[in-house]
Amino acid sequence: MTQRLAVIGAGVFGLAHAWAGLRAGYQIDWIERDQQAQGASIRNFGMIWPIGQPLGEPTALALRSRELWQEVSRSARFWLNPCGSLHLAHHADELAVLEEYASECARQGLPRRMLTGPETKRLSPAANPAGLQGGLFSETELAVDPPAAIRQLGYWLREQPRVRAHFGATAVGIETRGGGGLRVSLANGSRLEVDRAIVCSGADIQTLFPEQLAQSGIRLCKLQMLKTVAQPAGWRLGPHLASGLTLRHYRAFEFCPALEQVKARFAATAPELDHYGIHVMGSQNEAGEVILGDSHEYDAEISPFDKQEINALILRELAKVMQLPTWELAATWQGIYAKYPAGLFWEHEPLPGVKLRTGLGGNGMTLSLGIAEQFFRN
Repeated sequence: MTQRLAVIGAGVFGLAHAWAGLRAGYQIDWIERDQQAQGASIRNFGMIWPIGQPLGEPTALALRSRELWQEVSRSARFWLNPCGSLHLAHHADELAVLEEYASECARQGLPRRMLTGPETKRLSPAANPAGLQGGLFSETELAVDPPAAIRQLGYWLREQPRVRAHFGATAVGIETRGGGGLRVSLANGSRLEVDRAIVCSGADIQTLFPEQLAQSGIRLCKLQMLKTVAQPAGWRLGPHLASGLTLRHYRAFEFCPALEQVKARFAATAPELDHYGIHVMGSQNEAGEVILGDSHEYDAEISPFDKQEINALILRELAKVMQLPTWELAATWQGIYAKYPAGLFWEHEPLPGVKLRTGLGGNGMTLSLGIAEQFFRN
């Protein structure tokens, strides 16, 4: 008899587990409190970003996720762009970090290579040539439009014969039932009887199993982001762009000796960037809009009100490394995600057959599909 699996959450992590569970042969009860995902999964750059992962197993997991994104985009028919990424170096210490990183990537056979300043500019018209010393190009990154991709993938998954969708329904309790299995209670009074449950509730750490989540070490992180209007005359950014500030954010570069010089320079010359956790990047969606960001504020620092100072700092730093035909903004927003500092993500089993899985931080788009597939293979 086919087992029934409840997946709670329709953000990218929940979506990934619903899809992986379906592929593993389960009947899926997919539960989401809103009519469609509203959280951090639709409020990001749309970067599938293997280059941000430490070399070794995390990079391998990200590359497998990349393959799965390509596979599911063909099935669900949403826009996906294999654009790659370009890290810009406008200072000698940034160039040194990229060279150290590229050398190790070459040793491991990863498709990442150094470019001269002119080569960098030819690859992306957005690269600011003033002070540009070079760049690092990686072939492995993808772009999606998060609201469109998550929405379209969700619609497609809900149409599959072995998926029952319960959207606009909040799961408020899970308990074991007599004779085995689990009972999932919904706020509308419904009860679902299932064999297993996976809770991917993202930044909601108060509705289900709040005691366990409170003791997990998970931190909440707020980011601020911006989006331009569609760039004129079909102008395209090219690869995802990242600045030297980004080197101090992603763990991929931690092993590089020159990174300490980069950190020290920014700490001395622009401590406000460290205070707000600002690093700057850009991506472009199918409509031609350029998504810009971002910042990082944690826990008690999180406010429902955005700081215009942060947006101004983001735009200030972007203008140093990027040139756009227009900087006119179409939207600004915030997102809040759950981050588990001690690992890639947090997992806990509060009841037999129930898994809590959250805490991916900013790696949700990059790692979710691979992590979910791995779960059902173990």
